[in-house]
Amino acid sequence: MGTEVLSLRIDGALLDRLRSHAARRGMSVQDYVVHAMVRDDFDQRFQAAVESTERLYEAS
Repeated sequence: MGTEVLSLRIDGALLDRLRSHAARRGMSVQDYVVHAMVRDDFDQRFQAAVESTERLYEAS
């Protein structure tokens, strides 16, 4: 799996908050943002799986 580049333009206050959150975890801002995106993607996929399972059991 290769990597790609994503460039973002964000508000200075948001960048400051991201830096603060990342520093508390000993991470770079880039690593913190990627970690948050991966976590959000997992949460969405997990929620979709839960909803699918609930529909399956409701149909029974």
